Amino acid sequence: MATATLTTKGQMTLPKEVRDDLKVGPGDQIDIVKEKGRYVLVPHTVSIDSLAGILGKPPSGPMTIQEEEEALTQALAEEDKRIRAGR
Repeated sequence: MATATLTTKGQMTLPKEVRDDLKVGPGDQIDIVKEKGRYVLVPHTVSIDSLAGILGKPPSGPMTIQEEEEALTQALAEEDKRIRAGR
């Protein structure tokens, strides 16, 4: 079992063995998720291999100006919603 000590500012350093197990390093983000009354550390990092195919099939041609505007409007609305939700 690894142990970390909280500073007066509420900060802690993850022990090396935990960082190694989570495969995280400087600048990486870690989500802290509450599950069944316990907190779980979940690396916010994603391997490049796990991203393959998440966008679906590539489009067959260039977007029209109208399609670009619609996509941008939707992306901005989703980002605004995410920010307002605190994520």
